[in-house]
Amino acid sequence: MDQTQSPQELSLTAAAFIASGDALKDKVIAITGAGDGIGKVAALSCAAHGATVILLGRTIPKLEQVYDEIEAAGHPQAAIFPINLEGAVEKDYNDMADAIDAEFGRLDGLLHNAAQLGPQTPLSNYEIDTWQKLMQVNVTAGFMMTKALLPLLEKSSAASVVFTSSSVGRKGRAYWGAYAISKAAVENMVQVFADEMDGINKVRVNCINPGATRTQMRASAYPSENPATLKTAAEIMPSYLYLLSPKSEALNGISIDAQPK
Repeated sequence: MDQTQSPQELSLTAAAFIASGDALKDKVIAITGAGDGIGKVAALSCAAHGATVILLGRTIPKLEQVYDEIEAAGHPQAAIFPINLEGAVEKDYNDMADAIDAEFGRLDGLLHNAAQLGPQTPLSNYEIDTWQKLMQVNVTAGFMMTKALLPLLEKSSAASVVFTSSSVGRKGRAYWGAYAISKAAVENMVQVFADEMDGINKVRVNCINPGATRTQMRASAYPSENPATLKTAAEIMPSYLYLLSPKSEALNGISIDAQPK
C-alpha cells in the first residue's frame, strides 16, 4: 500500500480488507480492554486469524470468559495479564514487559483499545479528579505501556501499534470534555511515536477511529440512540485486522476511520 494515498483512501482500503484465515498466524498481539466491547471482539477476531492474544484488562472474570471462548473455538491459546490502567505505575508496565518477554520473547502487535468516557459537561464544570483520571487512562497509560513494551516490539520482524481515536479528538465538540481532549492527545502521540521510529526500527504506529459502533460506551454517550442503527464491533474488524496484519507494513503515523464516509 502506498502511503501517498490520502487518509480517506486508506480508510476505504482498510474497511474493505478481507483477511485470510492465517492473516495473523504466529503473531503475538496484546489488546487492552479485551474483556468487553470492541476489545473483546478484536481479541476473538485476532485469535480466529491465527494470533496468540494477550488479554489485558482490569476485570478478570471478563478476561477469563474471552479466554474460554478462544480456547473453545480451537484458536491459539491466549494469555491473561490483569492490569488497571487507572492505577498502574511504571513498575507495573515493566513487570508486564518482563512477563511477556519470558513467555513469548517478542510482541508483534499492541492495540490500545481501553478508554474512559467521563461526564459530558462544560469544561467549566469539570471535576479536576475526573479530568486527571481520564488523562491517566486515555493518554498516560498508552504512553507508559508503549514505552515499556517497545523493546519487545522491536524484536518483531514487523510490529504494529494501534491507538484508538475518535471524531471528537480531531475536532473538539462542546461537552465532550477530557475525553475529546485526551483523544486529540492520542492523535498527536501517534504522530510523535511514528516520526521518532521512522527508519529506526520496524515498529509502525497508527491510529483508528472506530466511529459510531454498538457498544456500551456509545450507549452511555447517546442514551436516546437506537443501537440497531449502528454497526456492530464485528462489522468494523476488517480495519483492525488490516492495521495489525502485514498488509499495512508500509503505513506509519496514519489515522484512519473504520467507518469511512
